[in-house]
Amino acid sequence: MSTLLFRSTNGQSPAVTLREALLEGQAPDRGLYFPEKFPKLTCDEIAAFAQLPYHEIAFRVLAKYTDGIIPNDALATMCREAYNFSIPLEKIYDRVHLMRLDQGPTASFKDFAAQMMARMFGRFLREDGKQLTILTATSGDTGAAVAHAFHKIPGVQVIVLFPIAEVSESQRKLMTVLKDNVRTVAIDGKFDDCQAMVKRAFADPDLAHIALSSANSINIGRLLPQSVYYFYAASRLAKDGEPIVFSVPSGNFGDMMGAIVAREMGLPVKKIIASVNDNDAFPKFLATGSYQKICPSRNSLSNAMNVGHPSNLARLVAVYGGQMDETGKISRQPDLAAMRRDLFSTSVSDARTVAGVRDFWNKFQLLLEPHGAVAWQGFLDWNAVEPLGDAPAVIVETANPAKFPEEVEKVVGWPPDVPENMLAALKLPEDFDRMDADYAKFKNYLLARH
Repeated sequence: MSTLLFRSTNGQSPAVTLREALLEGQAPDRGLYFPEKFPKLTCDEIAAFAQLPYHEIAFRVLAKYTDGIIPNDALATMCREAYNFSIPLEKIYDRVHLMRLDQGPTASFKDFAAQMMARMFGRFLREDGKQLTILTATSGDTGAAVAHAFHKIPGVQVIVLFPIAEVSESQRKLMTVLKDNVRTVAIDGKFDDCQAMVKRAFADPDLAHIALSSANSINIGRLLPQSVYYFYAASRLAKDGEPIVFSVPSGNFGDMMGAIVAREMGLPVKKIIASVNDNDAFPKFLATGSYQKICPSRNSLSNAMNVGHPSNLARLVAVYGGQMDETGKISRQPDLAAMRRDLFSTSVSDARTVAGVRDFWNKFQLLLEPHGAVAWQGFLDWNAVEPLGDAPAVIVETANPAKFPEEVEKVVGWPPDVPENMLAALKLPEDFDRMDADYAKFKNYLLARH
């Protein structure tokens, strides 16, 4: 079996292996790496997942990408170590379930990718005897997940940029209390400013002597592990070969692309619902075929989704035969008819987000936070025009409600319980840097640290 190669969505960089794609993060032509072709799981392989624990499913999915890169016994150990927490599937009604991805070390779905990426990075850097600086922009949860996963990993420095006014207190503290090889930088600007600064640094020839990589969803190492929980949910809820519906709260579209990866590998999927907040560039594109990024991005209660131009749209467009560059310019249109057949997208206002938290609790006695509420309302919007029937469906809840205590308490009247790992972080002293959304200042900051 030949080693799987990854190509840039911009098509101007040579194909690379998973190791190279992971360590580089962004391709030299500013595109995003994506598999040249998707490895397939057979129907029998997928059916066998029903009897397997999560870490074993992760091993069998990821092994399709790591052949020739990571020995199977090493990968199996990584999966066992990374996935030592539960993935609750709570029944809402009939065959509709809530998948809680909030049981990891930072109470966010980002833990699923970050924990695996840290282990892969650590292995590759040990093998190469190299040092690496990971630059990451976060709109909420990525920074904490990356900081915790890579904390004290030898050979790695981590620098996280976040918009100071757009993250919750607990989101901020989960990353700013770490020291050692982790540094956080509060930017007086938007998430899109943070993301643009990181992308520009990767392409800056003046920084070419610094080995840089990324751990947010521009890195293919984020998407591959995130495909696993879609296989897991289907293995528990769908009958053999039965298509399933997923409603995914979507900001930078990395989580939703995990569902696309699973589908392209052979998972039967009826519909993927990309539920967004007021940053509605994608539903408008799906409806009209014309893409207009939102600049600046709009503030919403579901703050981790405040993304005016989702990076991963370039990958989604590529899946459907099109080409979009990093600025959002489409040089080749994707197959819009196929996208509309497979995908549904809707924009959920803050008022409907609040109503989603309230109504979900009142009706089902299950607690959502704003991002999960967006996914729920998106599912209701789709179900109104294309009834679910007897198919299984999963609403993806991406963070613990305790990350948004003020918002949740305003709606339901009491604060959510705080997980132990979050309680510990909230008591520690913070330490972070702060600067304007000025690339020149950020560049000097990087140069001063290397």
